[in-house]
Amino acid sequence: MWSDPGRKVCTVADDLISFEGVGFAYGATPVLTDLDVRVPADGITAVAGPSGSGKSTLLRLANRLLLPDRGTVRHRGIDVATIPPPTLRRRLGMVFQRPSPFPGSVRDNLAVAAPDLTDDQARRLMARVGLAADLLDREASDLSGGQLQRMCLARALATEPESLLLDEPSTALDPAARHGIEQLARSLAEAGTPLVWVTHDLEQLRRVADHVVLLMNGRARMSGSVADLDAAARSDPKIAAFLAETPPEAREDADER
Repeated sequence: MWSDPGRKVCTVADDLISFEGVGFAYGATPVLTDLDVRVPADGITAVAGPSGSGKSTLLRLANRLLLPDRGTVRHRGIDVATIPPPTLRRRLGMVFQRPSPFPGSVRDNLAVAAPDLTDDQARRLMARVGLAADLLDREASDLSGGQLQRMCLARALATEPESLLLDEPSTALDPAARHGIEQLARSLAEAGTPLVWVTHDLEQLRRVADHVVLLMNGRARMSGSVADLDAAARSDPKIAAFLAETPPEAREDADER
């Protein structure tokens, strides 16, 4: 249960997303096992964990791209199984690791999400994600990687979602574009759009996260603030080992490659 000094204790209905006894397997390979965790409805929640711990699966379960084998996933206290997928996905916009443009111009891509989008609305969306309005009529395939990912964010925002689910949205970008996406995410969160951000980069987690969910062996090993994560590492050898396993300089070298 999430709580802060001087703040009311949150109920399930206050949570953005909650997972209650959720299990999921790809064929015979279990990924999540009796997952119980609650995602607050404010700021940026970073989801971290070793490879294969179920980070991306968690996002896909949240907006019904996948269905749990058991347990319940809730959005604002409502079982997502009772929410029509198009409705749920308008509320929980999703951006994937690699930009996924549709054929056509940037304007065409925005229109996929919002067919009735006016020119003024399109320009405001572009400004919101830090893109120049004169890119609207450029072919999406001609954009840089950073511009493409911003366009995908604009496309997700075109449906006026309640929140965004980001699946390692900056992994494929160069350092400058990566930091640009981080700054954009912070500005969205500060303007009232909660984000759930899957990341493998612990330095990035420390830069962007208000809340942390750490997955290990199909379960939430801890959830809380970044300070809570550091405190947990002092008493939990597995968390300490995870935080120490990749030095920052090694991560930077890997990103350069």
